[in-house]
Amino acid sequence: MPSKVFSAAIVGLDAQIIEIETDVSYGLRCFTIVGLPDKAVEESKERIGAAIKSTYLRSPHQQPQRILVNLAPADLKKEGSLYDLPIALGYLLTSDQIRFNPQDKIIAGELSLDGKIKPIKGALSLALAAKEKKWSEIILPKPNATEAGLVKDLKVIGVETLKETIDYLENKKKILPTSVDIKDFLSQENDYSFDLGYIKGQEYAKRALKITAAGGHNLLMFGPPGAGKTLLAKSLPTILPLLTFEESLEVTKIYSIAGFLPEGKPLVNFRPFRSPHHASSEAALIGGGNPPRPGEITLAHRGVLFLDEFPEFHRDVLESLRQPMEERKITVLRAKNQLTFPANFSLVAASNPCPCGYLNDPERECICGPSQIQKYKRKLSGPLMDRFDVFVEVPAVKYEKLIEADEKNSSRRIREKVRLARQIQKERFSSEENKNAVITNNEMSIPQIKKYCQVDPKSQSILKKYVNSGKLSARGYHRVLKTARTIADLEGESSISYDHLTEALMYRIKE
Repeated sequence: MPSKVFSAAIVGLDAQIIEIETDVSYGLRCFTIVGLPDKAVEESKERIGAAIKSTYLRSPHQQPQRILVNLAPADLKKEGSLYDLPIALGYLLTSDQIRFNPQDKIIAGELSLDGKIKPIKGALSLALAAKEKKWSEIILPKPNATEAGLVKDLKVIGVETLKETIDYLENKKKILPTSVDIKDFLSQENDYSFDLGYIKGQEYAKRALKITAAGGHNLLMFGPPGAGKTLLAKSLPTILPLLTFEESLEVTKIYSIAGFLPEGKPLVNFRPFRSPHHASSEAALIGGGNPPRPGEITLAHRGVLFLDEFPEFHRDVLESLRQPMEERKITVLRAKNQLTFPANFSLVAASNPCPCGYLNDPERECICGPSQIQKYKRKLSGPLMDRFDVFVEVPAVKYEKLIEADEKNSSRRIREKVRLARQIQKERFSSEENKNAVITNNEMSIPQIKKYCQVDPKSQSILKKYVNSGKLSARGYHRVLKTARTIADLEGESSISYDHLTEALMYRIKE
Protein backbone atom coordinates (compact mmCIF):
# COMPACT_ATOMS: atom_id res chain seq x y z
CA MET A 1 0.00 0.00 0.00
CA PRO A 2 1.60 3.32 -1.02
CA SER A 3 2.23 5.87 1.73
CA LYS A 4 1.74 9.61 1.56
CA VAL A 5 3.93 12.07 3.48
CA PHE A 6 3.75 15.85 3.10
CA SER A 7 6.44 18.46 2.55
CA ALA A 8 6.68 21.81 0.73
CA ALA A 9 8.46 23.39 -2.23
CA ILE A 10 9.71 26.97 -2.44
CA VAL A 11 8.12 28.85 -5.35
CA GLY A 12 9.49 32.36 -5.51
CA LEU A 13 9.20 33.60 -1.92
CA ASP A 14 6.29 31.35 -0.96
CA ALA A 15 5.90 27.64 -0.30
CA GLN A 16 3.53 25.14 -1.90
CA ILE A 17 2.47 21.89 -0.23
CA ILE A 18 3.99 18.78 -1.83
CA GLU A 19 2.64 15.23 -1.52
CA ILE A 20 5.37 12.58 -1.39
CA GLU A 21 3.89 9.24 -2.44
CA THR A 22 6.03 6.14 -1.99
CA ASP A 23 5.36 2.67 -3.40
CA VAL A 24 7.50 -0.41 -2.66
CA SER A 25 7.28 -3.69 -4.60
CA TYR A 26 9.57 -6.70 -4.91
CA GLY A 27 11.70 -7.08 -8.04
CA LEU A 28 15.01 -5.95 -9.42
CA ARG A 29 16.59 -3.34 -7.12
CA CYS A 30 15.51 0.13 -8.33
CA PHE A 31 14.96 3.52 -6.64
CA THR A 32 13.17 6.02 -8.88
CA ILE A 33 12.04 9.56 -8.02
CA VAL A 34 9.57 11.24 -10.40
CA GLY A 35 7.77 14.60 -10.39
CA LEU A 36 10.32 16.97 -11.98
CA PRO A 37 13.14 16.50 -9.43
CA ASP A 38 16.40 18.36 -9.89
CA LYS A 39 19.82 16.76 -9.44
CA ALA A 40 19.87 17.37 -5.68
CA VAL A 41 16.53 15.55 -5.28
CA GLU A 42 17.60 12.65 -7.51
CA GLU A 43 20.78 12.19 -5.47
CA SER A 44 18.76 12.06 -2.24
CA LYS A 45 18.27 8.28 -2.66
CA GLU A 46 21.98 7.75 -1.92
CA ARG A 47 21.87 9.95 1.20
CA ILE A 48 18.63 8.28 2.34
CA GLY A 49 20.04 4.78 1.94
CA ALA A 50 23.15 5.54 3.99
CA ALA A 51 21.17 7.44 6.67
CA ILE A 52 18.67 4.58 7.14
CA LYS A 53 21.52 2.08 7.37
CA SER A 54 23.19 4.27 10.05
CA THR A 55 19.91 4.19 11.98
CA TYR A 56 20.06 0.36 12.03
CA LEU A 57 16.99 -0.09 9.85
CA ARG A 58 16.69 -1.94 6.54
CA SER A 59 18.16 0.27 3.84
CA PRO A 60 16.56 0.29 0.36
CA HIS A 61 20.01 -0.56 -1.02
CA GLN A 62 20.00 -3.84 0.90
CA GLN A 63 16.65 -5.13 -0.36
CA PRO A 64 15.55 -6.59 -3.73
CA GLN A 65 12.89 -3.88 -4.09
CA ARG A 66 11.49 -1.54 -6.68
CA ILE A 67 10.91 1.81 -4.98
CA LEU A 68 8.94 4.56 -6.70
CA VAL A 69 8.65 8.03 -5.18
CA ASN A 70 6.26 10.55 -6.74
CA LEU A 71 6.47 14.25 -5.84
CA ALA A 72 3.07 15.79 -6.57
CA PRO A 73 2.04 18.03 -8.22
CA ALA A 74 4.19 16.46 -10.92
CA ASP A 75 4.38 19.58 -13.12
CA LEU A 76 6.10 21.71 -10.45
CA LYS A 77 9.91 21.77 -10.43
CA LYS A 78 11.32 20.32 -7.18
CA GLU A 79 14.78 21.40 -6.09
CA GLY A 80 16.99 21.22 -3.05
CA SER A 81 17.73 18.68 -0.36
CA LEU A 82 14.78 19.38 1.95
CA TYR A 83 12.94 16.27 0.67
CA ASP A 84 15.50 13.83 2.13
CA LEU A 85 13.72 13.41 5.47
CA PRO A 86 10.13 13.04 4.19
CA ILE A 87 11.20 10.61 1.44
CA ALA A 88 13.08 8.51 4.01
CA LEU A 89 10.06 8.47 6.34
CA GLY A 90 7.76 7.63 3.42
CA TYR A 91 9.92 4.62 2.50
CA LEU A 92 10.11 3.38 6.10
CA LEU A 93 6.34 3.78 6.44
CA THR A 94 5.61 1.87 3.23
CA SER A 95 8.08 -0.92 4.05
CA ASP A 96 6.35 -1.37 7.46
CA GLN A 97 9.49 -0.54 9.46
CA ILE A 98 7.78 2.30 11.32
CA ARG A 99 4.19 3.36 12.01
CA PHE A 100 2.86 6.90 12.46
CA ASN A 101 0.07 9.15 11.24
CA PRO A 102 1.47 11.51 8.53
CA GLN A 103 -1.66 13.66 8.33
CA ASP A 104 -1.46 17.38 9.28
CA LYS A 105 2.34 17.27 9.37
CA ILE A 106 4.73 19.14 7.07
CA ILE A 107 8.18 17.52 7.13
CA ALA A 108 11.44 18.86 5.66
CA GLY A 109 15.14 18.31 6.23
CA GLU A 110 18.42 17.26 4.62
CA LEU A 111 19.98 13.98 5.73
CA SER A 112 23.68 13.37 6.19
CA LEU A 113 25.12 9.89 5.72
CA ASP A 114 25.24 9.21 9.49
CA GLY A 115 21.55 10.04 9.94
CA LYS A 116 21.95 13.59 11.27
CA ILE A 117 19.63 16.28 9.91
CA LYS A 118 21.13 19.41 8.36
CA PRO A 119 19.43 22.84 8.15
CA ILE A 120 17.52 23.94 5.07
CA LYS A 121 16.67 27.22 3.34
CA GLY A 122 13.24 28.85 3.48
CA ALA A 123 12.03 27.44 6.82
CA LEU A 124 9.96 30.57 7.52
CA SER A 125 8.16 30.29 4.17
CA LEU A 126 7.36 26.64 4.91
CA ALA A 127 5.93 27.55 8.32
CA LEU A 128 3.85 30.42 6.90
CA ALA A 129 2.46 28.11 4.20
CA ALA A 130 1.62 25.47 6.82
CA LYS A 131 -0.31 27.99 8.90
CA GLU A 132 -2.08 29.45 5.85
CA LYS A 133 -3.22 25.98 4.73
CA LYS A 134 -4.42 25.16 8.27
CA TRP A 135 -1.79 22.48 8.94
CA SER A 136 -1.21 21.90 12.64
CA GLU A 137 2.44 20.78 12.80
CA ILE A 138 5.76 21.21 11.01
CA ILE A 139 8.86 19.07 11.61
CA LEU A 140 12.16 20.71 10.68
CA PRO A 141 15.89 20.52 11.47
CA LYS A 142 16.56 21.90 14.94
CA PRO A 143 18.66 24.88 13.67
CA ASN A 144 15.58 26.03 11.67
CA ALA A 145 13.08 25.57 14.52
CA THR A 146 13.53 29.04 16.02
CA GLU A 147 13.02 30.66 12.60
CA ALA A 148 9.82 28.68 11.97
CA GLY A 149 8.74 29.35 15.56
CA LEU A 150 8.21 33.01 14.66
CA VAL A 151 4.87 31.88 13.19
CA LYS A 152 2.29 31.78 15.95
CA ASP A 153 -0.41 29.10 16.40
CA LEU A 154 1.73 26.43 14.72
CA LYS A 155 3.37 23.44 16.40
CA VAL A 156 7.06 23.57 15.41
CA ILE A 157 9.18 20.52 16.21
CA GLY A 158 12.96 20.68 15.81
CA VAL A 159 14.78 17.37 15.29
CA GLU A 160 18.48 16.51 15.09
CA THR A 161 18.60 12.96 13.70
CA LEU A 162 16.49 10.52 11.70
CA LYS A 163 16.31 8.23 14.75
CA GLU A 164 15.02 11.06 16.94
CA THR A 165 12.38 11.93 14.31
CA ILE A 166 11.17 8.32 14.16
CA ASP A 167 11.01 8.05 17.97
CA TYR A 168 8.99 11.27 18.14
CA LEU A 169 6.55 10.19 15.41
CA GLU A 170 6.04 6.80 17.09
CA ASN A 171 5.47 8.52 20.47
CA LYS A 172 8.59 6.94 21.95
CA LYS A 173 10.13 10.32 22.69
CA LYS A 174 8.55 13.63 23.64
CA ILE A 175 9.87 16.82 22.01
CA LEU A 176 8.52 20.14 23.22
CA PRO A 177 7.37 22.57 20.49
CA THR A 178 9.68 25.51 19.87
CA SER A 179 8.51 28.68 21.58
CA VAL A 180 9.90 32.07 20.51
CA ASP A 181 9.58 35.40 22.29
CA ILE A 182 9.53 37.89 19.42
CA LYS A 183 10.31 40.83 21.72
CA ASP A 184 13.76 39.39 22.47
CA PHE A 185 14.77 39.73 18.81
CA LEU A 186 13.03 43.03 18.03
CA SER A 187 14.59 44.74 21.05
CA GLN A 188 18.16 43.82 20.09
CA GLU A 189 20.19 46.94 19.29
CA ASN A 190 22.13 46.72 16.06
CA ASP A 191 25.86 47.36 16.22
CA TYR A 192 26.52 49.63 13.26
CA SER A 193 30.15 50.18 12.36
CA PHE A 194 29.30 53.52 10.70
CA ASP A 195 27.88 56.63 12.32
CA LEU A 196 26.88 59.86 10.63
CA GLY A 197 28.77 61.73 13.33
CA TYR A 198 32.05 60.30 12.00
CA ILE A 199 31.64 62.31 8.80
CA LYS A 200 33.07 65.81 9.11
CA GLY A 201 31.49 68.69 7.24
CA GLN A 202 29.10 67.81 4.39
CA GLU A 203 26.13 69.44 6.16
CA TYR A 204 24.31 69.82 2.84
CA ALA A 205 24.71 66.11 2.07
CA LYS A 206 23.70 65.10 5.60
CA ARG A 207 20.51 67.13 5.28
CA ALA A 208 19.74 65.34 2.00
CA LEU A 209 20.44 62.00 3.69
CA LYS A 210 18.00 62.85 6.49
CA ILE A 211 15.27 63.69 3.96
CA THR A 212 16.00 60.48 2.05
CA ALA A 213 15.65 58.40 5.22
CA ALA A 214 12.50 60.15 6.41
CA GLY A 215 10.54 59.75 3.17
CA GLY A 216 12.11 56.63 1.66
CA HIS A 217 13.36 58.66 -1.33
CA ASN A 218 15.99 57.91 -3.97
CA LEU A 219 19.28 59.82 -3.71
CA LEU A 220 22.11 60.50 -6.17
CA MET A 221 25.39 61.90 -4.83
CA PHE A 222 28.12 63.19 -7.10
CA GLY A 223 31.53 64.59 -6.29
CA PRO A 224 35.30 63.94 -6.46
CA PRO A 225 36.92 60.75 -5.12
CA GLY A 226 37.43 60.60 -1.36
CA ALA A 227 34.85 63.27 -0.51
CA GLY A 228 32.77 60.84 1.60
CA LYS A 229 30.01 59.61 -0.76
CA THR A 230 30.45 55.95 0.15
CA LEU A 231 30.69 56.67 3.88
CA LEU A 232 27.52 58.76 3.72
CA ALA A 233 25.67 55.95 1.95
CA LYS A 234 26.85 53.35 4.47
CA SER A 235 25.64 55.61 7.29
CA LEU A 236 22.09 55.74 5.91
CA PRO A 237 20.88 52.49 7.59
CA THR A 238 21.96 53.90 10.98
CA ILE A 239 19.40 56.71 10.77
CA LEU A 240 16.53 54.60 9.44
CA PRO A 241 13.86 53.59 11.98
CA LEU A 242 13.82 50.02 13.27
CA LEU A 243 11.81 47.47 11.32
CA THR A 244 8.34 46.59 12.55
CA PHE A 245 7.62 42.90 13.17
CA GLU A 246 5.67 42.62 9.90
CA GLU A 247 8.56 44.20 7.97
CA SER A 248 11.05 41.93 9.76
CA LEU A 249 9.07 38.87 8.67
CA GLU A 250 9.13 40.09 5.04
CA VAL A 251 12.89 40.58 5.09
CA THR A 252 13.55 37.36 7.03
CA LYS A 253 11.58 35.33 4.48
CA ILE A 254 13.69 36.74 1.64
CA TYR A 255 17.01 36.19 3.41
CA SER A 256 16.04 32.68 4.52
CA ILE A 257 15.26 31.57 0.95
CA ALA A 258 18.44 33.21 -0.35
CA GLY A 259 20.49 31.48 2.36
CA PHE A 260 21.73 34.78 3.80
CA LEU A 261 20.10 34.57 7.22
CA PRO A 262 22.74 35.56 9.82
CA GLU A 263 23.80 32.71 12.09
CA GLY A 264 22.08 32.88 15.45
CA LYS A 265 19.57 35.50 14.23
CA PRO A 266 16.35 33.79 13.09
CA LEU A 267 14.68 37.19 12.70
CA VAL A 268 16.23 40.00 10.64
CA ASN A 269 15.63 43.14 12.71
CA PHE A 270 17.94 45.49 10.78
CA ARG A 271 17.40 47.45 7.59
CA PRO A 272 19.14 45.67 4.69
CA PHE A 273 22.03 47.44 2.99
CA ARG A 274 23.09 45.91 -0.32
CA SER A 275 26.05 47.19 -2.31
CA PRO A 276 26.63 45.08 -5.46
CA HIS A 277 29.77 45.49 -7.52
CA HIS A 278 29.46 47.51 -10.73
CA ALA A 279 30.29 44.40 -12.77
CA SER A 280 27.06 42.69 -11.56
CA SER A 281 24.78 41.26 -14.24
CA GLU A 282 21.16 42.19 -14.84
CA ALA A 283 19.97 38.84 -13.40
CA ALA A 284 22.07 39.37 -10.25
CA LEU A 285 20.45 42.75 -9.71
CA ILE A 286 16.79 42.10 -10.54
CA GLY A 287 16.66 38.32 -9.96
CA GLY A 288 16.45 35.34 -12.27
CA GLY A 289 17.71 31.84 -12.81
CA ASN A 290 15.77 28.60 -13.21
CA PRO A 291 13.73 28.56 -11.08
CA PRO A 292 13.90 32.35 -10.52
CA ARG A 293 15.56 33.56 -7.34
CA PRO A 294 15.50 37.06 -5.77
CA GLY A 295 18.19 39.53 -6.84
CA GLU A 296 19.85 42.46 -5.10
CA ILE A 297 16.83 44.74 -5.38
CA THR A 298 14.72 42.19 -3.49
CA LEU A 299 17.46 41.58 -0.93
CA ALA A 300 17.38 45.37 -0.34
CA HIS A 301 13.61 45.28 0.34
CA ARG A 302 12.69 47.66 3.20
CA GLY A 303 16.27 48.91 3.18
CA VAL A 304 18.91 50.53 0.98
CA LEU A 305 20.38 49.54 -2.39
CA PHE A 306 23.68 51.37 -2.84
CA LEU A 307 25.24 51.53 -6.31
CA ASP A 308 28.75 52.94 -6.04
CA GLU A 309 30.50 54.06 -9.22
CA PHE A 310 27.02 54.42 -10.72
CA PRO A 311 28.00 55.17 -14.36
CA GLU A 312 30.35 52.15 -14.38
CA PHE A 313 27.40 49.74 -14.29
CA HIS A 314 26.31 48.31 -17.65
CA ARG A 315 23.61 50.44 -19.23
CA ASP A 316 21.10 47.58 -19.55
CA VAL A 317 21.58 46.82 -15.83
CA LEU A 318 20.83 50.43 -14.89
CA GLU A 319 17.80 50.62 -17.19
CA SER A 320 16.35 47.49 -15.56
CA LEU A 321 15.99 49.53 -12.35
CA ARG A 322 13.43 51.91 -13.81
CA GLN A 323 10.31 49.77 -13.38
CA PRO A 324 11.11 48.47 -9.84
CA MET A 325 11.82 52.04 -8.66
CA GLU A 326 8.30 53.02 -9.72
CA GLU A 327 6.30 49.91 -8.85
CA ARG A 328 8.35 48.71 -5.83
CA LYS A 329 8.21 45.14 -7.11
CA ILE A 330 9.75 43.09 -9.91
CA THR A 331 7.99 40.47 -12.02
CA VAL A 332 10.29 37.83 -13.49
CA LEU A 333 8.80 36.11 -16.54
CA ARG A 334 9.99 32.76 -17.84
CA ALA A 335 8.44 30.23 -20.24
CA LYS A 336 6.92 28.25 -17.35
CA ASN A 337 7.21 30.72 -14.46
CA GLN A 338 5.87 34.13 -13.57
CA LEU A 339 7.00 35.25 -10.16
CA THR A 340 6.71 38.61 -8.43
CA PHE A 341 9.34 39.65 -5.88
CA PRO A 342 9.01 42.69 -3.57
CA ALA A 343 11.47 45.52 -4.21
CA ASN A 344 10.52 48.43 -1.96
CA PHE A 345 13.94 49.99 -1.44
CA SER A 346 15.65 53.37 -1.38
CA LEU A 347 18.16 53.63 -4.20
CA VAL A 348 21.31 55.53 -3.25
CA ALA A 349 23.83 56.05 -6.03
CA ALA A 350 27.27 57.67 -6.02
CA SER A 351 28.98 59.04 -9.10
CA ASN A 352 32.13 60.94 -9.98
CA PRO A 353 31.60 63.95 -12.28
CA CYS A 354 33.91 62.37 -14.90
CA PRO A 355 36.14 59.29 -15.32
CA CYS A 356 39.09 60.88 -13.47
CA GLY A 357 36.75 62.45 -10.91
CA TYR A 358 38.03 66.05 -10.98
CA LEU A 359 35.80 67.86 -13.48
CA ASN A 360 35.30 71.49 -12.33
CA ASP A 361 37.48 70.85 -9.28
CA PRO A 362 39.12 74.14 -8.17
CA GLU A 363 42.23 72.40 -6.82
CA ARG A 364 42.98 69.63 -9.35
CA GLU A 365 42.95 69.58 -13.12
CA CYS A 366 40.64 67.22 -15.01
CA ILE A 367 42.54 65.06 -17.52
CA CYS A 368 39.45 63.71 -19.33
CA GLY A 369 38.64 64.69 -22.89
CA PRO A 370 35.16 65.98 -23.90
CA SER A 371 34.29 62.69 -25.63
CA GLN A 372 35.24 60.70 -22.51
CA ILE A 373 33.05 62.90 -20.32
CA GLN A 374 30.10 62.62 -22.70
CA LYS A 375 30.43 58.85 -22.93
CA TYR A 376 30.63 58.64 -19.14
CA LYS A 377 27.47 60.70 -18.63
CA ARG A 378 25.57 59.06 -21.49
CA LYS A 379 25.24 55.84 -19.48
CA LEU A 380 22.80 57.62 -17.19
CA SER A 381 19.65 58.05 -19.27
CA GLY A 382 17.12 60.82 -18.74
CA PRO A 383 14.27 58.47 -17.69
CA LEU A 384 16.51 56.87 -15.07
CA MET A 385 17.73 60.18 -13.67
CA ASP A 386 14.15 61.43 -13.56
CA ARG A 387 13.35 58.75 -10.99
CA PHE A 388 15.70 60.21 -8.39
CA ASP A 389 14.13 62.56 -5.85
CA VAL A 390 17.25 64.16 -4.40
CA PHE A 391 20.47 65.19 -6.15
CA VAL A 392 23.29 66.39 -3.94
CA GLU A 393 26.88 67.44 -4.57
CA VAL A 394 29.49 66.13 -2.17
CA PRO A 395 32.57 68.39 -2.50
CA ALA A 396 36.05 67.72 -1.18
CA VAL A 397 36.43 68.49 2.53
CA LYS A 398 38.93 71.07 3.83
CA TYR A 399 41.30 70.30 6.69
CA GLU A 400 39.43 72.58 9.09
CA LYS A 401 36.29 70.49 8.62
CA LEU A 402 38.14 67.20 9.09
CA ILE A 403 39.27 68.06 12.62
CA GLU A 404 35.88 69.42 13.78
CA ALA A 405 33.66 67.35 16.08
CA ASP A 406 30.12 66.72 14.87
CA GLU A 407 28.21 65.35 17.86
CA LYS A 408 24.90 67.04 16.93
CA ASN A 409 24.68 64.94 13.75
CA SER A 410 25.17 61.56 15.42
CA SER A 411 23.10 58.76 13.92
CA ARG A 412 21.15 58.22 17.13
CA ARG A 413 19.91 61.83 17.22
CA ILE A 414 18.99 61.99 13.55
CA ARG A 415 17.27 58.60 13.67
CA GLU A 416 14.90 59.92 16.32
CA LYS A 417 13.91 62.82 14.04
CA VAL A 418 13.45 60.40 11.15
CA ARG A 419 11.33 58.13 13.36
CA LEU A 420 9.01 61.01 14.28
CA ALA A 421 8.61 61.96 10.60
CA ARG A 422 7.83 58.33 9.72
CA GLN A 423 5.27 58.22 12.54
CA ILE A 424 3.50 61.25 11.03
CA GLN A 425 3.37 59.44 7.69
CA LYS A 426 2.06 56.26 9.29
CA GLU A 427 -0.78 58.16 10.94
CA ARG A 428 -1.53 60.00 7.70
CA PHE A 429 -1.83 56.87 5.58
CA SER A 430 -3.67 54.84 8.24
CA SER A 431 -6.93 56.33 6.95
CA GLU A 432 -6.39 54.77 3.53
CA GLU A 433 -8.40 51.70 2.51
CA ASN A 434 -5.30 49.50 2.20
CA LYS A 435 -3.38 50.62 5.27
CA ASN A 436 -0.30 48.52 4.54
CA ALA A 437 0.05 49.64 0.90
CA VAL A 438 1.75 52.98 1.66
CA ILE A 439 4.27 53.47 4.47
CA THR A 440 6.43 56.40 3.30
CA ASN A 441 5.87 59.53 1.24
CA ASN A 442 7.84 58.13 -1.67
CA GLU A 443 5.21 55.39 -2.08
CA MET A 444 2.32 57.81 -2.61
CA SER A 445 0.22 57.42 -5.75
CA ILE A 446 -0.95 60.42 -7.78
CA PRO A 447 -4.39 60.60 -6.05
CA GLN A 448 -2.63 60.59 -2.68
CA ILE A 449 -0.20 63.29 -3.84
CA LYS A 450 -3.18 65.48 -4.82
CA LYS A 451 -4.78 64.79 -1.44
CA TYR A 452 -1.79 65.26 0.89
CA CYS A 453 0.53 67.59 -1.03
CA GLN A 454 -1.50 70.77 -1.49
CA VAL A 455 0.60 73.94 -1.91
CA ASP A 456 -0.16 77.67 -1.71
CA PRO A 457 -0.51 79.95 -4.80
CA LYS A 458 3.06 81.24 -4.49
CA SER A 459 4.40 77.67 -4.59
CA GLN A 460 2.11 76.82 -7.50
CA SER A 461 3.54 79.76 -9.43
CA ILE A 462 7.16 78.58 -9.15
CA LEU A 463 6.16 75.00 -10.00
CA LYS A 464 4.34 76.26 -13.08
CA LYS A 465 7.47 78.14 -14.14
CA TYR A 466 9.72 75.07 -13.93
CA VAL A 467 7.23 72.68 -15.55
CA ASN A 468 6.43 75.00 -18.48
CA SER A 469 10.13 75.70 -19.09
CA GLY A 470 10.84 71.97 -19.38
CA LYS A 471 13.17 71.88 -16.37
CA LEU A 472 10.68 69.69 -14.52
CA SER A 473 8.89 66.72 -16.07
CA ALA A 474 5.49 65.46 -14.95
CA ARG A 475 7.20 62.72 -12.97
CA GLY A 476 9.67 65.26 -11.56
CA TYR A 477 6.77 67.52 -10.53
CA HIS A 478 5.20 64.75 -8.46
CA ARG A 479 8.54 63.76 -6.96
CA VAL A 480 9.22 67.35 -5.87
CA LEU A 481 5.85 67.40 -4.09
CA LYS A 482 6.67 64.12 -2.32
CA THR A 483 10.04 65.49 -1.18
CA ALA A 484 8.44 68.73 0.00
CA ARG A 485 5.90 66.70 1.98
CA THR A 486 8.79 64.86 3.69
CA ILE A 487 10.59 68.13 4.53
CA ALA A 488 7.36 69.43 6.09
CA ASP A 489 7.02 66.21 8.11
CA LEU A 490 10.57 66.60 9.43
CA GLU A 491 9.64 70.10 10.59
CA GLY A 492 6.40 68.78 12.13
CA GLU A 493 4.28 70.98 9.85
CA SER A 494 0.84 69.84 8.66
CA SER A 495 1.00 71.80 5.39
CA ILE A 496 3.70 72.36 2.77
CA SER A 497 5.10 75.90 2.89
CA TYR A 498 6.92 77.85 0.20
CA ASP A 499 10.23 77.20 2.00
CA HIS A 500 9.62 73.45 2.02
CA LEU A 501 8.91 73.48 -1.70
CA THR A 502 11.91 75.59 -2.66
CA GLU A 503 14.21 73.32 -0.65
CA ALA A 504 12.79 70.30 -2.50
CA LEU A 505 13.36 72.11 -5.81
CA MET A 506 16.93 72.93 -4.77
CA TYR A 507 17.67 69.22 -4.51
CA ARG A 508 16.04 68.60 -7.88
CA ILE A 509 16.85 71.49 -10.25
CA LYS A 510 20.42 71.97 -11.40
CA GLU A 511 20.89 75.20 -13.31
